[in-house]
Amino acid sequence: MPRTARDVVFVDGVRTPFGKAGPQGLYAETRADDMVVTVIRELLRRNPALPPERIGEVAIAATTQTGDQGLTIGRSAAVLAGLPKSVPGYAIDRMCAGAMTAVTTAAGSIALGAADTAIAGGVEHMGHHPMGSGVDPNPRFISERLVDPSALVMGSTAENLHDRFPAVTRARADAYALASQHKVAAAYAAGHIQPDLVPVAVRSAERGWGLATRDEPPRPDTTLAALAGLKTPFRPHGRVTAGNSAGLNDGATGCVIAAQDVAAELGLDARMRLVDFSFAGVEPEIMGAGPVPATEAVLARNDLTIDDIGLIEINEAFAVQVLAFLDHFKIADDDPRVNPWGGAIALGHPLASSGVRLMIQLARQFAARPDVRYGLTTMCVGLGMGGTVLWENTSD
Repeated sequence: MPRTARDVVFVDGVRTPFGKAGPQGLYAETRADDMVVTVIRELLRRNPALPPERIGEVAIAATTQTGDQGLTIGRSAAVLAGLPKSVPGYAIDRMCAGAMTAVTTAAGSIALGAADTAIAGGVEHMGHHPMGSGVDPNPRFISERLVDPSALVMGSTAENLHDRFPAVTRARADAYALASQHKVAAAYAAGHIQPDLVPVAVRSAERGWGLATRDEPPRPDTTLAALAGLKTPFRPHGRVTAGNSAGLNDGATGCVIAAQDVAAELGLDARMRLVDFSFAGVEPEIMGAGPVPATEAVLARNDLTIDDIGLIEINEAFAVQVLAFLDHFKIADDDPRVNPWGGAIALGHPLASSGVRLMIQLARQFAARPDVRYGLTTMCVGLGMGGTVLWENTSD
């Protein structure tokens, strides 16, 4: 029987403050699944008009699906959060685009009528599960030259991107990184970021109990001189540093999405509408180029150009990756449409959680910019991919 797809809207999103991975970080002694539980409960608290039994899926992404990020975390976190046992859930992995894929996958279920609403998000506890831990890459990748060996080291892929795009110098990358730090500091000072942070109770055997209320990674006092003096760990005399890259972080994100008619029925906010999305592949050794073909595909399908896009939230895994995207679309490094409140270089990038952070910030900016119709959330993805979601502003 033919069916018409339903429009899907972003209702609300929250995240934990992001922490630094490691024994001294905010969440060193906090479980990843408990972070997800905190996010789910906060979404329910903030949206009392959403009956828990109407949640059709809980889709939670994690790049390393083991330990406290394992056990089909979408289902296990739903049970731990106290959702009705009738609410199903699943885990998903597309590396850095995990949460983004959780949203687009759950949106497909909603569009087809298999669910009315869903909770989608991601978590990464890189302190408990360092990038690549427990992974056993098939030797054929290298022995049969399926990928360049550098494809398996994200920092090396960023150096490769600098090689491919020599106009993206280290000086430009450092300047972009500094701007990201300054924009995050300004956004915090203006109170833009705090409304979507859920406080998390954290425990340390040494320091006792505490409360995480703001992101740990930002360094507002960063200077260009300090950035210029940092080492290049991925290549002697290279261009990628800890200062012009996102850090190693812990954090969780989540959002409520719903069919537009169901949101209206329940009295839920419809903060933006999902118009289209695309995931694209590129050479794994230059994975940072992935957002370009993903964005081109979305724009082409919707008869749009980059000039039609009023806001762009792009994940700052590496400054070079953002700058290569901007150069391709002939966008200035300091274009005000791009990451107005800063990005992952300052805020952090807990891998599979970051896609929903981009959406949270875009939705908040849409509310303040009713003159902007379209926005993008886009990011590069390990092993040579990119993902882009096109959103339409529904604020009055």
